[in-house]
Amino acid sequence: MKNYISIMNDIDTFIFDVDGVLTDCTLNLFPDGNMVRRMFAKDGYAMQLAKKKGYNLCIITRGSDLMVFRRLRGLNIRYIYQGVDNKKKYLDEYCNTLNITKRKVLYMGDDIPDIEIMKSVALPCSPIDAVQEVKDISKYVSPKKGGRGCVRDVIEKTLKIQKKLVLVTKKIVSLFKYTIFLL
Repeated sequence: MKNYISIMNDIDTFIFDVDGVLTDCTLNLFPDGNMVRRMFAKDGYAMQLAKKKGYNLCIITRGSDLMVFRRLRGLNIRYIYQGVDNKKKYLDEYCNTLNITKRKVLYMGDDIPDIEIMKSVALPCSPIDAVQEVKDISKYVSPKKGGRGCVRDVIEKTLKIQKKLVLVTKKIVSLFKYTIFLL
């Protein structure tokens, strides 16, 4: 069986669940009946970076929320499937629409409804706080929690392995007789 590093080398598509992956699974309920989910801005940055680097991004979730949809559209994610009971069906539809092979797909989920779709992709992943059954079938378990950086972790790890992300930690600039270190 291939390890996750060798599989990440071939990934060109990221698919994410929402609740428990892009959110921390917290639902704030208000007296008027409205609900609010919390998303992590750093995960959004990583998704935008992946898009700029040419990766495919897709969301497949059982939940259905207009604010979540607006946030994801604001990140320029085109394929957002909400209110989905059969996630594998929408995975198949998405892959057929874009002519994507599942051997190049990473899916991150956190709960029982994600198991079937996770078994269908090359690299099933989960956040550290996923249910045990999901972690058991994951080839990569992020050290980050859902809604707290797991999406950024898996995207950055993939980009680094593929040498598409080079983080500059120190830059030296010489100006006349002064040397300035930018950290």
